[in-house]
Amino acid sequence: MNKKKRTKIVATLGPATDDPKMLDAMIQAGMDVVRLNFSHGSFEEHKRRAELVRERARANGRQVGVIVDLQGPKIRTGRFKDGKVCLIEGAAFIIDTAWPLDEGNLDCVGTTYKTLPQDVKAGDVLLLDDGRVVFSVERTAGTQIHCKVLVGGDLSNNKGINLKGGGLSAAALTDKDRADIISAAAINADYLAVSFPRSAADIHEARALLQAAGGKGGIIAKIERAEAMEVLDEIITASDAVMIARGDLGVEIGDEALPPAQKMIICKARNLKRAVITATQMMESMIYNPIPTRAEVFDVANAVLDGTDAVMLSAETATGRYPHKAIEAMARVCCGAEQQKIAEVNSGRIKPDFSYIDESIAMAAMYAANHLHVRAIAALTESGSTPLWMSRISSGIPIYALSRNIETRRRVTLYRGVYPVSFDSSRGNDLESNQKIIQELKRQGAVTDGDLVVVTKGDVAGMGGGTNVMKILRVGGVNNAITVEPDSVQGEI
Repeated sequence: MNKKKRTKIVATLGPATDDPKMLDAMIQAGMDVVRLNFSHGSFEEHKRRAELVRERARANGRQVGVIVDLQGPKIRTGRFKDGKVCLIEGAAFIIDTAWPLDEGNLDCVGTTYKTLPQDVKAGDVLLLDDGRVVFSVERTAGTQIHCKVLVGGDLSNNKGINLKGGGLSAAALTDKDRADIISAAAINADYLAVSFPRSAADIHEARALLQAAGGKGGIIAKIERAEAMEVLDEIITASDAVMIARGDLGVEIGDEALPPAQKMIICKARNLKRAVITATQMMESMIYNPIPTRAEVFDVANAVLDGTDAVMLSAETATGRYPHKAIEAMARVCCGAEQQKIAEVNSGRIKPDFSYIDESIAMAAMYAANHLHVRAIAALTESGSTPLWMSRISSGIPIYALSRNIETRRRVTLYRGVYPVSFDSSRGNDLESNQKIIQELKRQGAVTDGDLVVVTKGDVAGMGGGTNVMKILRVGGVNNAITVEPDSVQGEI
């Protein structure tokens, strides 16, 4: 029987992935979703990469989702005249918003973030270059922030600046981001990732801008600010998915707080019926090496065991030497972790009341499937909501999202244990539809004669949110299928 990888792999595109043969190798290795990092490159480059990956996905008989990742507020140092400086612990150093951005030296550097002096005070700790260099703020004076070097070392051009504990006032969406949202709509991005959101309002604003530009994609909230942790539930609820951006988040809340934060975010996202991506440095050594470190193997496996929908590769695929090998390694680790019972037990919570009929059908289907030794689940879906709700209940049973909508099939590429299939249920009667579903599942290698299959669908084909029927079919015996049909009321309860 065909055993599929359940956890999805997101791979960042870049110069290392521009060869169509490399994309083919990445798709065959297990890549499910690509990320276009709008912090780098032009719109033309991103558009070309999106078109190429979709072309190669079609050629390989696969669906691959596309995420556009916005840059967000650029809080960085300026550049140094000599390329970098070596700062000594205890030395004085000034960050000056009025200093020329190309004139940094051993005593002073400029910054792209002009309101930094207003956001900090004496005693604050600034972390530069992901915390590799640490300053203590001694005092502010006009455009200058006078600092003492707590942790020294090399500081080079355009390095990020974080305030320990959070509190920088930069808005999540910049003018560049607003322009890039229009570009995301133009390339039909399946998801838009919002960097550094502080509240649900940032997510609502991004969604409104994307829809105004004609975009249909979901919104991903990147959790990377300390402030976001304080309003986590509202940010997750406002989003379609969240990304645990462990680089900036770890810098702001501290390394020791990051592992429990990751586990909590994954748990909350699943309970709130949202998808979740675990990201940053998951297999970073594979930028240069063909195999991962054992620590990286454990990192990926632990995220899988925690219930993440997807794990992400950044520079490993965008600029690394072995993009397809990084995906192969990640896929092996995901499959290995998924074999453990802890990864398959029914740990999802079924809430006491449901808001929608299709949600109740999804939960009933999962309960039946987990207790009836069902081999596969087929969800006929217009919007993708039913397979999303199903995937929140942990199970080793594959969920096939059968949809005629290309946008829906691409969106579900992010959901753990959900596999998109092109399927038009608008033609033929109910019996013919059931037979076509079974034929498709056989073609996918999911079932053989005698297996049980759970099918969910709507009485009215083509209606989003209209799932109101659950059927249990036996392969090879469709005419003798057990059928459960609740009241055919549509809409909200």
